[in-house]
Amino acid sequence: MRWRLVLASTTMLFVELALIRWAGANIVHLSYFSNFILLGSFLGISIGFLIPAARGQWLKRWTPIPLALLIILVREYPVQVRQSSGEVIYFTAVKTTGLPEWVTLPAIFLLTAVIMAGIGKITADLFRQLPSLDAYRYDLIGSLTGSLSFAVLSWLRAPSVVWGVLAAAALLVLGGRRNTLLYGIPLTAMVAALFLESTTSGISWSPYYKIELKPAPTTTRTWYISANGVQHQSTAPLAVLMRQNSPYRQAYEDTPRNPHKRVLVIGAGNGNDVAVALAHGAERVDAVEIDPRLQEIGAQLHPARPYDDPRVHAHIDDGRAFLERTKTKYDLIVLALPDSLTLVSGASNLRLESYLFTKQAFEAARDHLAPDGAFAMYNYYRKTWLVDRFAGTLDDVYGHAPCLTTFKRTAAVLVAGMTPADQSCERIWQPSGAVPAAATDDRPFPYLLHRSIPTLYLGALGGILLVTVLSVRLAGVRIRSTFRYTDMFLLGAAFMLLETKNVIGFALYFGTTWLVNALVFFGVLLAVLAAVEVRRRLRRVNQLLLQVLLFSSLAVAWLVPSHAVLSLPFAGRLAAAIALAFAPIFCANLIFSDRLALAPDPTSAFGANLLGAMTGGAIEYLALVTGYQALLLVVAALYLGACIAMRFTGRGPGAQATRVPDETVTAKT
Repeated sequence: MRWRLVLASTTMLFVELALIRWAGANIVHLSYFSNFILLGSFLGISIGFLIPAARGQWLKRWTPIPLALLIILVREYPVQVRQSSGEVIYFTAVKTTGLPEWVTLPAIFLLTAVIMAGIGKITADLFRQLPSLDAYRYDLIGSLTGSLSFAVLSWLRAPSVVWGVLAAAALLVLGGRRNTLLYGIPLTAMVAALFLESTTSGISWSPYYKIELKPAPTTTRTWYISANGVQHQSTAPLAVLMRQNSPYRQAYEDTPRNPHKRVLVIGAGNGNDVAVALAHGAERVDAVEIDPRLQEIGAQLHPARPYDDPRVHAHIDDGRAFLERTKTKYDLIVLALPDSLTLVSGASNLRLESYLFTKQAFEAARDHLAPDGAFAMYNYYRKTWLVDRFAGTLDDVYGHAPCLTTFKRTAAVLVAGMTPADQSCERIWQPSGAVPAAATDDRPFPYLLHRSIPTLYLGALGGILLVTVLSVRLAGVRIRSTFRYTDMFLLGAAFMLLETKNVIGFALYFGTTWLVNALVFFGVLLAVLAAVEVRRRLRRVNQLLLQVLLFSSLAVAWLVPSHAVLSLPFAGRLAAAIALAFAPIFCANLIFSDRLALAPDPTSAFGANLLGAMTGGAIEYLALVTGYQALLLVVAALYLGACIAMRFTGRGPGAQATRVPDETVTAKT
């Protein structure tokens, strides 16, 4: 029984991560609706846990059908997004393919919820057959296994068919012999669809993208590289890159007295900017690229072979993290077309390049320039206010206005010398209107004009709320009966926000790489498991003491500014980040484990907790207004509400000494 619960939990998390990654690679809407799949997953899993044991067996029997339907639907109707809101900038294709977004997004959300409800029901029925903390322990072990498995596949750059085969095999085992045919047919269809995708010419996977490589039909380009369905990069001969009116050479033309001996290229990609730096006489080029596959393509296929040059030192790393670690001074730092098209994780609004465009990032770049050095950045900026935001930030950081050169198709190059004498411009930037406030490390949203939640997001969240209420009712869950687990609901919402804050914090301190994100998620699960193991061994629990420790750790995390942590050497930074992130998680989960241990219906209590986690995922959008540090105040308020609610369930501070129930006592169903 225990191994089946571990397998069910492993499958649940593995499928969730796979759907987030795979659907986001084929439906570009999902690259910008940060936690859409995550919210659908939490809705489905919570319903699976809240449905009484004797009901909802049909969900278990038909689970593979919506999974296969989702895969086939997305394969047949992949989508490239078109900007539909003036409040958020999307650097993606201007054409829309596939079904309209008002059809695609609800369909994916509902299918995800149904899929995860089925897997959640399988897990919940196994959960009920064990003592509450015992069940939770094995559920966490399964979650760790699922997280580790998917991280390994990402590291191996395994194609999507491998994900499908592993998920199908696990579901066939969980379905049992009686459901072999019922499960086998849709799962075979799912694997076949993924096999066709994986064997398509030019398709490969990196830890971040589904990459498609195509030869260019023109003489000005040699290869086109698409990432997640959007044309992302192209390789070009050096003669094309160096011709007149090329944005690649503008940084060098605007800094004629600069020796350009040491050059740092952030967002080196396939190597175009590296080739241009070498052509201008660079003696050392540090080429930083976050995606190993893009760098690999450049090393293999770029006509100038820039990565073969001994003067080039390639670094597979996050650009901001590299700046925080290196001690080198550069003559020129180039921020070369960084546009990730994807998010750090399914649980945050942070994109891979967000921390490159904050005021603190520009200051970090300035601090790594030689006395006569210069900083350059360029991209296709679709809004003049975005150019004003970046140029205004450079003006503030360097003390003078940068050079501005515009090209066709809204391309713009900004160049800022250490002093006005270190730049030579035909045109100095002048604001076109009110200059938007700079993005900061606390609020790293450069593509959001106003400090607000865009109506596009509000509409989507409102629809999700409506679907949630209707789904819970249609599933036969009595909402009033879940009120006794209000504290569990609030604990789930607070925990989800706390986990998101930790993902954001580690991304800032150590880079927005997939590995950092995976390690944080793994660390969170380990901290939760440690809390469960401690709780299982304690005969008595002092709730008041735990609550004091929780709020104290939250206060410390809120009071310590991020720049103080960033200023520490790597070892100290790591120790501080771990302490600030995982101390509140450990304390909170000791409280949660104690509450779960004595819940009359632990499975329903866990379901209410998951429903709260979904709510926390929606509350995370408040960061667009408040910034991420202020989310800790929301977390504290939610935990305070949970502690107050516990008083009405007999688990508040007044019940300081609580004995752990006998491990032989099974949970009520």
